Amino acid sequence: MPRYSATPAYARYALALLLAVNLINYVDRQVLYAVFPLIKDELALSDTALGLLGSAFMLCYMVSAPVLGWFGDRISRVRLAAWGVGVWSIATALSAFAPGYRTLLSARTVVGVGEASFGTVSPGLLADYFTKERRGRVLAYFYLAIPVGSALGYLLGGQVGHAFGWHAAFLVAGVPGVLLTALIWWLREPERGGAGGELSLTSCAAVHDYRSFLRNRSFLVNTLAMAAMTFALGGLAQWVPTFLYRVHHLDVARSNTLFGAITVVAGILGTLTGGWLGDFFQKRSAKGYLLVSGWGFIIGAPFAAWAIVTSSLPACLAAIFVAEFFLFLNTGPLNTLIVGVTPPTMRAMAFAINIFFIHALGDAASPTIVGYCSDRWGLQNALLITPLAIVMAGLLCLLCMRFIEQDMARVEG
Repeated sequence: MPRYSATPAYARYALALLLAVNLINYVDRQVLYAVFPLIKDELALSDTALGLLGSAFMLCYMVSAPVLGWFGDRISRVRLAAWGVGVWSIATALSAFAPGYRTLLSARTVVGVGEASFGTVSPGLLADYFTKERRGRVLAYFYLAIPVGSALGYLLGGQVGHAFGWHAAFLVAGVPGVLLTALIWWLREPERGGAGGELSLTSCAAVHDYRSFLRNRSFLVNTLAMAAMTFALGGLAQWVPTFLYRVHHLDVARSNTLFGAITVVAGILGTLTGGWLGDFFQKRSAKGYLLVSGWGFIIGAPFAAWAIVTSSLPACLAAIFVAEFFLFLNTGPLNTLIVGVTPPTMRAMAFAINIFFIHALGDAASPTIVGYCSDRWGLQNALLITPLAIVMAGLLCLLCMRFIEQDMARVEG
């Protein structure tokens, strides 16, 4: 496909379209967790089996990402993204017709393959439509899909599941992505490297050159920080609606509505604030993105713990809001940092490696671990492992500040 030097208007269109697709991405992920209690009751599952539904998606997502990322540095990123949108959307819609646990488990693994193809190429693709100075805010807008899409997934799953059953919730969630596939397919692909100029696909690094990531300390420590964050958020995202259902005795519709509403408001405010603060401090220091993210994690962790241990529903909901606000500060900055410390010819693979490890060490395991601990000690006690992981994420961000200036200078030089 010919490369396209994007006009400002077309760049904004690309941002809007990729944001819409990413929104559907997180709706399709989170709708499962909204209907956990309904699936558990109908299929008579343990919490460990429920958690495995989330872990199976993440395992397939992370295993597919390195392969798809390798292709993303060599073939059309737009075509690869469109293929992924179609695959995961159809798999989500077909989950509505799953007759039992094994079929539903299989459908969720296919969703993971589709989402991996989009997730590995979309951040670098979007970054190439804009100048370097705007990428922090642009990627913050793109990652608004995490809180907004997650909230919509909880709201849709809770309301549709409560009224019509969990099968209907998957069908409603899957159809919009199928409709967006054609729009992504015909999106014009920007020059690789964006403002830095076009880079030929034949100049992309060979497989053995990806060993350079092992020497990129900022990339490695940032990835570990994101893995700790993903471990915590994966456990919380999948189990908090069920926690509200069991511990605070809310029905499925109300628990998901409250959690979804809190997530969308706190997530939008936190993500936009993080993107703005990240760009503001990054202009003054190469450590700006890490300062915002690290302190956001450290401040948010005690509120996450308080949300779990308090017996008061209003206090629990208020603590969830504050915790989510500070946790979402990292979304734009840490992903923009990946762009900043990797060459344009290797960004799809950089995000693929990042995706593999943050999910392998993070939310591929945490849903099942929380479910296993819940079966033995109760869900409330099991969730207390998540604030510890959030603190670890913050400390790793602060550690990464020791290396960032040298690694960014190497890429820019």
